[in-house]
Amino acid sequence: MRKISNPPTNSPVVSLKDVHKSFDKLKVLDGVDFEVDRGEVLAIIGRSGSGKSTALRCIDRFETIDSGEIVVCGHRVNDPKLNLRALRQDVGIVFQSYNLFPHLTIEENIILAPCSVKRVGKAQAKEQAQQVLAQVGLEDKLHQYPEQLSGGQQQRAAIARSLAMQPKVMLFDEVTSALDPELTGEVLKVIEALAANGMTMVMVTHEMGFARGIADRVVFMHRGRVHEIGSAAILTSPATPELAQFVGTGL
Repeated sequence: MRKISNPPTNSPVVSLKDVHKSFDKLKVLDGVDFEVDRGEVLAIIGRSGSGKSTALRCIDRFETIDSGEIVVCGHRVNDPKLNLRALRQDVGIVFQSYNLFPHLTIEENIILAPCSVKRVGKAQAKEQAQQVLAQVGLEDKLHQYPEQLSGGQQQRAAIARSLAMQPKVMLFDEVTSALDPELTGEVLKVIEALAANGMTMVMVTHEMGFARGIADRVVFMHRGRVHEIGSAAILTSPATPELAQFVGTGL
């Protein structure tokens, strides 16, 4: 188990309480509860359609909830008067599709949000871009365009872009699902380094071995509910037949 650089505090950084969400008549989240402490890595696993990605997207208000409460870094995410700009400064999110702007260089992709959202000066933003690219091992790709990078490099650049905003929490939604095993390893090494440095992270992942090695706690979602939650040991000693069947077919 990795060492947490920032020990957990009494106040969770992320808190979901009795969260419900439906798309039309389809119930996707059915009373979801979990918390994430500062410096903790939480992995969310489950079958396709279990609600795990929807739960993640609700944390950053890419989806709005029907009822319940979500608090992230002190922001009440379900509040209609939420300052979305302030929330997005505290929370970074990386999707399985890299979402890099193809007409911008990697440097331009990275400095865009700090300059436009945080009003950081261009010179400072460029210096920061160099730092975060070095952090993900792409310092030599500063002036290249996304199409000139491999899938793994593009995903690492997307992580660097989020890091440039200096978030308090990082969310990862199946960031390796579109990559082959070699490129997957590249990205997972970057996430491991972030974890070692104490970044608070919530990851939706299908990489069971990775979740077992890096996560402080694991949430298993099943039919829109948190079915099991505990240390990574639940992946090897499941308490329910549903998780036993899931890890039996997924490992």
